[in-house]
Amino acid sequence: MLAAAGLALADVATYASLRAFLFGRVDSTLEAGHVQVERLVFGQDGGPAGGDGAAARAEHRGDAGPPAAGIGWYQVRSTGGRVLKGGFLVGSGSPPRIAAAVRIPAHPRERDPERVAYFTVASRNGETSFRVRASIDPQRPGRILLIASPLGDVLGTLHRLVLIEMFATLAVLAAIAGLGLWAVRMGLRPLREIEATAATIAAGDLTQRIERAESDTEVGRLGLSLNAMLAQIETAFRARADSEERLRESEQQLRQFVSDASHELRTPLAAVRAYAELFDRGAAERPRDLARAMAGITREAERMSLLVEDLLLLARLDEGRPLEREPVELATVAAEAIDAARVLDATRPLRSELEPAWVVGDHDRLRQAIDNLLSNVRAHTPPETRIAIAVRPVAGMAEIRVSDTGPGLDPDDAARVFRRFYRTDGSRTRASGGVGLGLSIVDAVVRAHGGRAVAEPTPGGGATFVLSIPLAVLAERAMAEPVDDARTS
Repeated sequence: MLAAAGLALADVATYASLRAFLFGRVDSTLEAGHVQVERLVFGQDGGPAGGDGAAARAEHRGDAGPPAAGIGWYQVRSTGGRVLKGGFLVGSGSPPRIAAAVRIPAHPRERDPERVAYFTVASRNGETSFRVRASIDPQRPGRILLIASPLGDVLGTLHRLVLIEMFATLAVLAAIAGLGLWAVRMGLRPLREIEATAATIAAGDLTQRIERAESDTEVGRLGLSLNAMLAQIETAFRARADSEERLRESEQQLRQFVSDASHELRTPLAAVRAYAELFDRGAAERPRDLARAMAGITREAERMSLLVEDLLLLARLDEGRPLEREPVELATVAAEAIDAARVLDATRPLRSELEPAWVVGDHDRLRQAIDNLLSNVRAHTPPETRIAIAVRPVAGMAEIRVSDTGPGLDPDDAARVFRRFYRTDGSRTRASGGVGLGLSIVDAVVRAHGGRAVAEPTPGGGATFVLSIPLAVLAERAMAEPVDDARTS
């Protein structure tokens, strides 16, 4: 619209300028030729030519050429409006339609004694127009001389100008519209890409991003902002999905935990109830049965006490209750666990390589973790299976490795072996190695110390459990003495 308005104003200005110029030329022609017309009409001395105007009549008949180029008609009137004489100087046609009363200025122009007026009128038949000069000479105050020039050529030129302007304006507007449409399409192409990307994201693919997002254009900056927002949304959705997955896993583990704990407690409780029934049936009067019942109740009570203690320990660790925070030398802890293991199973081959490795933590819980690893090996491997335990600092971590040459673990068991109540054989018998909380306690203790526990295969066969705990920064222990020879065997 702005371009159309600008072109229209330019067309109007051009038309008005050319019209004023052409009308000015016609007025100049009339101004230059009126003297000759006056001489022709009024005579050389200013009176009527030849007394009766013979010269004027000769010119009126066409016996002589025009007095001035471009002047084709004249008329002499009285100031009262009566036509005295007039007609075409050259040729014929429809004269101009001029009103009886002609307005002429009351005062002459500067440096010109005549009173002059210019105006435009149509011909009597309406087919053309004339430019008319009306003047009153001071020498003939009672007469008005009207001379006119046809505007056919001028109007034709102006008409052609209008046509040229119209077609040129339409062409320019069409070109502007075409270029504007192309520019808009080019400008909207990134927005269409953004729309397509948004549709893909709405369909569920949060990994999509807006391509060619650059900072030098507004659309590009919009793409950069959208990409940043999409990255945050994807991260939030991923965190939410992970949280929901962890929640489902936690709920499943909780249900499994309750089921396993109930299963483990049901057996000793059933045994206690059976011994109590035996007592009610007269075992109190039979010393042998009474001793059997009391021993069984004591044994099952101890079993339930151990299970409850393990569950309480796991609960405390899950709640993040603080452990003892003191410097602990893992080589010493491992040496104590090795001595106890040799007492419990003196025939089993056991080899150790212990290096000083200081951590900050709970001595008793770390000892319990190592004891549980050694107990796990004794419960799930044949008596002749060799055990190797090593403690050494590795890349800022204190590493405890307990390896055996037994049957080993398949990858599925290795991934789930630290779960609570997990049993590799799927059974619930005491002969298969306890209730399945030993390795869970190991994992919980290590995580409470800021480390992690993993199970991996032993080269050549068997299983290896690796505990990694961050080393303590103890300047006073930097020059610690090496572990004595009694720790290595």
